[in-house]
Amino acid sequence: MTYNYDVMKIVADSKIPFVREAFAEVAEVVALETQEITHAAVLDADALLVRSETQVGRDLLKGTRVRFVGTSTIGTDHVDTSYLEQQQISFASAPGSNANSVAEYIVASLLVLSKRFGFDLKGKTLGIVGVGNVGSIVARYAEALSLNVLQNDPPLARKTGNPVYKSLDDLMKADMITLHVPLTKSGPDTTYHLFDRQRIEQMKEGSILINTSRGSVVETEAIRNAMRTGHLRGVVLDVWEKEPTIDADLVSVVTLGTPHIAGYSYDGKVNGIVMIHKAACEHFGWHSTWNARGAMEKRVAAPISLPANSAPGESLLAAIRQCYDIETDNRNLRGMLEIPAAERGPFFRRLRSRYPIRWEFSHREVLVPAQHKPLVRVLKALGFHDVTLQF
Repeated sequence: MTYNYDVMKIVADSKIPFVREAFAEVAEVVALETQEITHAAVLDADALLVRSETQVGRDLLKGTRVRFVGTSTIGTDHVDTSYLEQQQISFASAPGSNANSVAEYIVASLLVLSKRFGFDLKGKTLGIVGVGNVGSIVARYAEALSLNVLQNDPPLARKTGNPVYKSLDDLMKADMITLHVPLTKSGPDTTYHLFDRQRIEQMKEGSILINTSRGSVVETEAIRNAMRTGHLRGVVLDVWEKEPTIDADLVSVVTLGTPHIAGYSYDGKVNGIVMIHKAACEHFGWHSTWNARGAMEKRVAAPISLPANSAPGESLLAAIRQCYDIETDNRNLRGMLEIPAAERGPFFRRLRSRYPIRWEFSHREVLVPAQHKPLVRVLKALGFHDVTLQF
């Protein structure tokens, strides 16, 4: 397809890192706050780049010049892809861009849960629902933590015939279950309210549920009831139904709650712009020399020095906390319980839009005392590149 416009225009969410730099050579970039991305704002745009908070479909795009839509996110349920196809508007997302970030969030969750509830992860069973970009990394990290892993992924099971993929019923015996599926409301693998009251009641008594996929994969009332009756020992939620106006009662009963930031590592965000930058350039035939190498260079920080006088599990948790402290995000979200209901939606949005830079484990050096030598293998398996044993 040939484009004859003198200056092509991109409207983009200003929260996408490097979006101006990435496209400065090839187009005029208008970077807007999420709420400013309206029909009027995109009317004369050739391309639209968004995050998950922008609903992209007929209402936003009808009558506009937009021929390409990109989302810097792994999920696409905020985009009406059928409408884009009907209008011959090209679309690109960033599958897998923040997969490692989410997997690191799960590691942090598991270690905090282990400490809070006083159990050893070794020998416990983790059920993983959805073994794609995220779930496959979670499986690897879980095995590094000496967990037994059960995997459920119907599409992969049909495609490969591999017996490693178990039925969802088989996962109900797991001590913990973590969800990594897209939100779908039709087809053979519908995930809307996949974990409803009936499914949650089938989970092992005293087990733990973790959801970092989409809020509506789990039924809000079902989780609330399971926590209040004690059927579930714990729940970790990063995603919620009806974001940003989420259920405050649910926030109050979950073990750990965070504002949809599991995939918010800086690495993941940069990966997202790299992927949609490439797709847009291919679509429009643009030649751009921009690359993210400088953005992804290792940031120098003080090495993490593990204490010699603590148990290995405590030392591991200490290392993870210095990279990502999930309990801080949990406390911040609970701040919404202290404000009027009308202010909670904007509060949730602010937690996301003002989220601090979070580098992934690979950017940090860890110094391990000699008596904790086995931790060297674990840390490297979790993605820490620089791990030094100190004698």
